[in-house]
Amino acid sequence: MKIRVGQGYDVHRWVKGRPFILGGVEIPSDYGPLGHSDADLVCHALCDALLGAANMRNIGYHFSDKDPMWKGVASTLLLKKVLEMIREKGWEVGNVDVTVVLDQPKLNPHIPSIKENLAIVMELDIDQISVKATTSEGLGFVGRQEGISAMAVALIQAK
Repeated sequence: MKIRVGQGYDVHRWVKGRPFILGGVEIPSDYGPLGHSDADLVCHALCDALLGAANMRNIGYHFSDKDPMWKGVASTLLLKKVLEMIREKGWEVGNVDVTVVLDQPKLNPHIPSIKENLAIVMELDIDQISVKATTSEGLGFVGRQEGISAMAVALIQAK
């Protein structure tokens, strides 16, 4: 069986008054990530991991932040489009693993909802999706609460 692995990484600056959306789920917060779309880091990192595994460049190549068509778009839509693209090339998702790095707010209460929503969006079994959160222990731009980051790994296999 032919398999490939890809990784994705995303970073956004925190701004007051923006919605905070991860995996298509709104997280209660006074701050949210700044971005051209809804700035959903989980979806962005997953898009890059899937595109990388399929050797199809990155999210910015396919959905430029210079294109007004993508202004304010729900990143779950971008993730659906990426899945269509890799499936058209003969790939299916084996599993994905995402880590979100932030000190506040705490994500553990929201992880089940994020996983459930991603399972629906990605048309996968919930057991194929791992979502975790960790802190930066107060270090760097994340620790200073200037921004948030997320990393993802995706395994894809030939249909």
